[in-house]
Amino acid sequence: MATRLSVITTRGGDNGTTGLGDGTRVPKDDARIAALGDVDELNSVLGLLRTEDLPPGIDTLVGRIQNQLFDLGAELCIPGHVAVQAEHVAGLDAAIAEHNAELGKLQEFILPGGSRAAAVAHMARSTCRRAERAVVAMERRDTDAGQPPSTGHARHYLNRLSDLCFVLARALNRAAGVPDVQWRRV
Repeated sequence: MATRLSVITTRGGDNGTTGLGDGTRVPKDDARIAALGDVDELNSVLGLLRTEDLPPGIDTLVGRIQNQLFDLGAELCIPGHVAVQAEHVAGLDAAIAEHNAELGKLQEFILPGGSRAAAVAHMARSTCRRAERAVVAMERRDTDAGQPPSTGHARHYLNRLSDLCFVLARALNRAAGVPDVQWRRV
């Protein structure tokens, strides 16, 4: 990026629109902006997770994911731009396998909780699911409008990332010596 932002307040959005990376302006409640906002919120939740005392390998992984989510945001911001590739999805699959191998079999559904870090990872998981739904809605809207379907892997990436957040929540509880919170019929 050759140009860096030096002015944050432009007042360009005061009329209820915002600019995309290609220069077009869209309403702030556009499906693309909703998806972009949900991905941004997910990245913020992962930033919150990184303020916890995480095992170094997990902290490094989450930091890499934050950068990939920023790239995903660019993909959403610039129609037709593809940033997320199949190898990014494969990287999440590998991380899921690595961290899940250390965990015991699930005996019951898991509720968010246990350690604080695990609870934040569950927040990231649920935020990720919302971001995934927003990307699906955006893609459907674009397809219905006759625009070419996305060639990227944004939807796949978010689907795997939510699974990884679940596995990381369990791994973080294990690292803290705290049991997962199991669902109990009441």
